Amino acid sequence: MDALALLRLQIEWGADEALEDAPVDRLRAGSQAAAQGQEARAGQAGVPAPSPRRAPPAPAALPTSATPTSRAAALAGQAQTLDALRAALAAFDGCALRDTAANLVFAAGNPESGLLLIGEPPGEAEDRSGLPFAGPDGALLDRMLASIALTRDNLLLTPMIPWRPPGGRPPNPAEIALCVPFLHRLIALVKPARMVIAGPLAARTLIGTPRRRSAPAWADIAVPGHPPPVPALAMPNPAMVARTPGARREAWAALRLLRRTLDADFAKT
Repeated sequence: MDALALLRLQIEWGADEALEDAPVDRLRAGSQAAAQGQEARAGQAGVPAPSPRRAPPAPAALPTSATPTSRAAALAGQAQTLDALRAALAAFDGCALRDTAANLVFAAGNPESGLLLIGEPPGEAEDRSGLPFAGPDGALLDRMLASIALTRDNLLLTPMIPWRPPGGRPPNPAEIALCVPFLHRLIALVKPARMVIAGPLAARTLIGTPRRRSAPAWADIAVPGHPPPVPALAMPNPAMVARTPGARREAWAALRLLRRTLDADFAKT
């Protein structure tokens, strides 16, 4: 087929523009031309051209043979700030939950408070907003905190994993194992004096299978990267409190213990 016949055929098929074989980054080409023009003008005026801005250093490259779990641990360990940890989570492609979730749900609140509240995996409201403890459960949490004279400004809140599983299903053990290194690193960076773990899955992940107790109690847990054990208090999460009458009594007992403990800690300072 000659060139003219081929062109007519493409027009009949609906082609209305010509495309190159390889994509062209026109923004980069334009910025390079602008930089060259700036250098030329500076040279004519006898003024040295300004040095180009340098991009922030990229995280150290990880071996391609590393497993997703080891990659997660390495990326989390490189983060020296909460912002860097959030960026590492956003860039981590080893967990499929990142591709199905609408938003990354990261910690929010006061990282200097000394009190860290860890909740269950994000729900639909958290997934939409990108904020922990959102929607009706978040409103109930605010009332629970207010009952002991606390607000979100008095603590840092985070989910145990940063992405909502599809359909709100429980995360499987492999998904939890991929996300836990980032949670451990968050704890190590924040260095909380105490932690409250709201929800049975978060409690099993961080504390292990708890023994049945008639009353809530503090338990010291070891956190990788944070040498001293951290006192942790397990309690029902707001969703359980909303739908299970028996959980309300347990939650209220845990909240009262938290208030007494905070008052005692303050009296020691």
